[in-house]
Amino acid sequence: MKILVLGAGRMGLGAAFDLAHNAEGVRVTVADVDRERARAVVEAVKSDRLRAAQVDVSDHEQVVELMRGHDAVISCVVYSYNLQLARAAIEARVNFCDLGGNNIVVDSELALDAEAKRAGINIIPDCGLAPGMASVLVAHGAARFEKLEEIHIRVGGLPQAPRPPLNYQIVFSVEGLINEYIERARVIREGRIVEIDSMTEVERLSFPAPFEELEAFQTSGGTSTLPETFLNRVRELDYKTIRYPGHCEKFKLLVDLGLCSSEAIEVEGASVSPRRVLGEMLLRRLPADEPDVVLILVEFRGARLGKSESETLRYYIIDRFDESTGLSAMQRTTAFPASIIAQMMARGETLEKGAIPQERCIPPEAFVKELAARNIRITMSNE
Repeated sequence: MKILVLGAGRMGLGAAFDLAHNAEGVRVTVADVDRERARAVVEAVKSDRLRAAQVDVSDHEQVVELMRGHDAVISCVVYSYNLQLARAAIEARVNFCDLGGNNIVVDSELALDAEAKRAGINIIPDCGLAPGMASVLVAHGAARFEKLEEIHIRVGGLPQAPRPPLNYQIVFSVEGLINEYIERARVIREGRIVEIDSMTEVERLSFPAPFEELEAFQTSGGTSTLPETFLNRVRELDYKTIRYPGHCEKFKLLVDLGLCSSEAIEVEGASVSPRRVLGEMLLRRLPADEPDVVLILVEFRGARLGKSESETLRYYIIDRFDESTGLSAMQRTTAFPASIIAQMMARGETLEKGAIPQERCIPPEAFVKELAARNIRITMSNE
């Protein structure tokens, strides 16, 4: 089995590590526009199963040629390339998944369903943390209910030792972070799909110590395709991002001041994009690569199988920076799920072929078992 990882950043490293150490008989190609970055990942993973390659993901013919001969591809590059990469995968007849990051791009990928079916492959977008692992967890929990009423998803990647001013560190793409904060969130309210402004509806929530005081608020992208999947099946479904208290108010001030706008402005004769400046300043001023934690709460409300009265089922996951491997919790909970899905596609273990959301085609029990094998474990509680 041969799997191609596109992108040699944090998530590319995480995916390559998982493929090298948690999958049998897999050969891995790590490709990046910068061959030295790809080689650095190969050296960091320390496995003779890996090889480095150079590729410009904007070059369609080059990408198709590299994809051929692989059984699956994981895109760990900026989301704006994912649609053209999905098309390249169809031409190369190779299974493809990505880490998502934008609803419009995901919708365009899913529109390739007929072409993917004819090619006999899977195109599965949004396979990171949330959406991604969280979506499959939703499918896993929903299968335990005869009648579902509500699904609430809360996910956050946080520094273990928060520092002002934002009590946050860069754990994934800055572009993806800003998108989450400025694009509208899609939810199910009173049985209908509606859109809600991000950075609204702040709520307090608590996890076991030392994470007793947290906040969660609406952000875009986390529900991905879940509203369509669960329309007419639940009355309420939403997703909120978890942060330390006060983060939402502080970052929303930046949004309200226009610092997340992509529209260029003229400053002393120069054309400047406020969003690009903000992104660069976040990269320069916020910490990165410090010990982190990922917190996940998925809450279901409804009548369980064989029961008539409604009850609440909660899934909790707390995953921390792994000192033994040097991998962050965000790498483990974002790149590992994509690696698991890529392996399932390569082995022909998906429920059907085509361009399909993961909650509809990834067998949830097998997926959860694979997470547990990587020490990403669910704690369940009932009320």
